[in-house]
Amino acid sequence: MAWIETIEPDDATGRLREEYERASRRAGRVAGVLKISSLAPDILGRWVDVYLAVMFGPSSLTRVERELAAVVVSHANDCHY
Repeated sequence: MAWIETIEPDDATGRLREEYERASRRAGRVAGVLKISSLAPDILGRWVDVYLAVMFGPSSLTRVERELAAVVVSHANDCHY
């Protein structure tokens, strides 16, 4: 299994702490998929913005359809996250 260096929420400072707090407000926790970008908090912030735009922005797809598409793609990629 691959190992990726991450920064835990209790150790985060500056921009990373802001991103972690934003995630905690949104989801109640900081997901592992966010922690893998912890060494590049500016990129993490942009990645989260894209995710939020795709999942919650204007679209002809409903929220349920967007989530279903994400699940199907994850399954097709043998991703258990």
